[in-house]
Parts: sequence; structure tokens; C-alpha cells
Amino acid sequence: MAIWGIVTSAIAQEAVVEGPTSAAPETLSIGPSPRDNDVPRARWEHRTGGMLWTRVAVSAVETHGQALLDVVPRDVAEWCPAYPSANKQDRAAFWAALLSTLARYESTWNPNAVGGDGRWFGLLQIYPQTAEFRKCRVQTGEGLKSPAANLNCAVRIMAITVPRDTAISLEENRWKGVAADWGPIRNSWMRRDMQRYTKKQSYCRALAEVRPRARP
Repeated sequence: MAIWGIVTSAIAQEAVVEGPTSAAPETLSIGPSPRDNDVPRARWEHRTGGMLWTRVAVSAVETHGQALLDVVPRDVAEWCPAYPSANKQDRAAFWAALLSTLARYESTWNPNAVGGDGRWFGLLQIYPQTAEFRKCRVQTGEGLKSPAANLNCAVRIMAITVPRDTAISLEENRWKGVAADWGPIRNSWMRRDMQRYTKKQSYCRALAEVRPRARP
């Protein structure tokens, strides 16, 4: 059962996913693949195909998700303090990282996961009717098991809700931004864990923090 299964159904509203997944976790590779330094760090990089997922996510943000690169969410300091001054490459890296850490709680990084009694599919547990509403290219449950299709659809959804609300996870009468569609981000301890991950990445830290220090 995915970690998300422990959260009560009280937060199950206007969500793309809200339930435990029924598919078994994806099998890990025997050993991690060598890192490609051109690929930003993401939380799923230890999974088979993880670095490819990062490339797909970054590409999606840089194409049909460009609206994400132009907005500075009001709560971005809780997620990525360097974001306001970051270039577009680093901003895209942040959104890919957010997807990767959110996917931990949605599907335990299992692209074949099916949750909510057969309603939610894939890495980000997307509801096919939501995919249709947001005009994703792939709108079927089986199709959304494709990591590329799932990530592209997730970016398309976020590129609407984040600029609309200028938020990632603010609660103002209703949950806004990414939290409007994904339940785990509404849970305080899951959200804090996701924030800890993204905040420590080099593309989310001030240059002074990541610049090598001169030897004494």
C-alpha cells in the first residue's frame, strides 16, 4: 500500500488522486545508473527510468508548461528559496523535482499503479476525466500508465492551476495551486518532507550556499 493510504478520506475533494494504489511497487534496478550531470537531481533518480522521467518533466515544463516558468508562486520560499532569482533552466529543474517528490506519495514511483478503486493512474495518479478536462493528449487510464504521458499531463494541469492561483500549496478557503488537484501535498507532514527535498537541491539554494569555499 502506498504511503498516501494512511491519510483520511476527509481531504478527498477535487483531486486527481486521493487513494492508495493497488499495483505492486516498480522493481528496482540491480544498481543505480551513472548520473548524467546534465540532468538535474530528482527524487526518483534511483528508479529504473528515473533520469529519463526527469528529462521528460523538464521538457514538458519548457514546452507546454512554460506558464510555470513565468510565475513566482506566493509560497515558493517554502519550496525553493532561490526560485525568484533563478533562470528558466533552474526553474524547470525545480518543477521536475516537485513532481518527483510528489510521485513518491502518489504511486511510490510505480508508473503502473492504479488507485482509488480503479480511478487514478500512473506516476502522479491522474484521473482520466481530469486529463480530458485539462485537454491532455492521453486521456485513458491505460494510456496514463505511460510515464511520459502521465508527466506531460501533470505539467499541463499544473501550468493552469499554479499561474491561476499564484500558489503551489496555499489553503485559502480552498486548496490552491498544485494542492488543488493532488491530495498528498495537502497533508502537512508529507508537504514538509517534499519541501525539505526541493529546498536542499542546488537549483533552489542561494549561490553563496553552493559555491565551493576557498581552502584556508
